[in-house]
Amino acid sequence: MSAESDERPFGSRAPAFVQASRPLHLSWRAGIFLVGLAVVVAGVIMLPLPGPGWLVIFAGMAVWGTEFVWAQHVLRWTKRKVREGTEWMKERRRLRKERKAGRRGARSTL
Repeated sequence: MSAESDERPFGSRAPAFVQASRPLHLSWRAGIFLVGLAVVVAGVIMLPLPGPGWLVIFAGMAVWGTEFVWAQHVLRWTKRKVREGTEWMKERRRLRKERKAGRRGARSTL
């Protein structure tokens, strides 16, 4: 079973009573957009300043991801790339250890 199939389907995560009323749902979406925008802007400000800028930007994307499909796509792409990068680093570390162990073994036979 792949990680993609374990994830929730795309779409709004708003409560049913909010989704039932179009004006309420549009207001909900506007509120989510503004909160996410504030968090992302705070993250962008933190990039050159001390603070967890990228972490805050991704938190803002997660807020947007509760309501907007495009943000859910961006978050899933980001998770996939982080997973691939982590696997690449693990493989690189494993190869480095094997190479180091091979050099030690070659020295001991001299």
